[in-house]
Amino acid sequence: MTMVLLTALGVGGATMVGALIGFIFKKLSHQFSDIVLSFAAGVMLAAAVIGLILPSLEYGDYAIGWRLLVTAVGIFAGAVCLNLIDRLVPHLHKLAGAEEETHRNKNLNRVLLFVLAIAIHNLPEGIAAGVGFGTGNTTQALIIAGGIALQNVPEGMVIIGPMLSAGISAKKTILIALGTGLIEVVGTLIGYFAVSLAAVILPFALAFAGGTMLYVISDEMIPETHAHGHQRGATYALLVGFCVMLATDFLLG
Repeated sequence: MTMVLLTALGVGGATMVGALIGFIFKKLSHQFSDIVLSFAAGVMLAAAVIGLILPSLEYGDYAIGWRLLVTAVGIFAGAVCLNLIDRLVPHLHKLAGAEEETHRNKNLNRVLLFVLAIAIHNLPEGIAAGVGFGTGNTTQALIIAGGIALQNVPEGMVIIGPMLSAGISAKKTILIALGTGLIEVVGTLIGYFAVSLAAVILPFALAFAGGTMLYVISDEMIPETHAHGHQRGATYALLVGFCVMLATDFLLG
């Protein structure tokens, strides 16, 4: 339990680390943030497949066909869940446009809407980190959490500029960023306790968590990293992140 709590704090704290970086270096180039985000996407992609989806297929003593069905349904359920959230509140890949608008209109409500969107998305991401511990493989669970935490750093960086531009004080900006990170801490604990109390849902929960991660990668992270003309560098950074996670899992798993 101590390891889970520390992991939850680490995953949520990564958003805060990114926010502090964004606050100190307000004019970080898009190229830098795109490379970091692409690397994180590669790490998350490997973590989703190796740490969540494949284990989902391996758990349970029922027929392979049934396990495959549960995993497939779980993946789509996770993706659909985030898609429904996206319909209510847009997320990261629309933040750039929001930032430009705040410079022109100082539209505080719009900026806070995007910050709320990030906080809402952090809940299922945190759940994905917590569910990983349900397999009993602590190393693999930490790898999954590490991939999510790595993605949270550039996410924390990107929310600072719009809030400062909208006239929010530095102190409130940091507190809001802290709040989005705490949502992820809560999600991690929810995911852990859910699979601990009901092990029967573990295969579906693993696949569900993997589906949410795949959705975030495809719908938000990759479009954001390709939006500023750095597609080639972003693609190679994603491949490097994927291979780093693959090697880590192979050597430690």
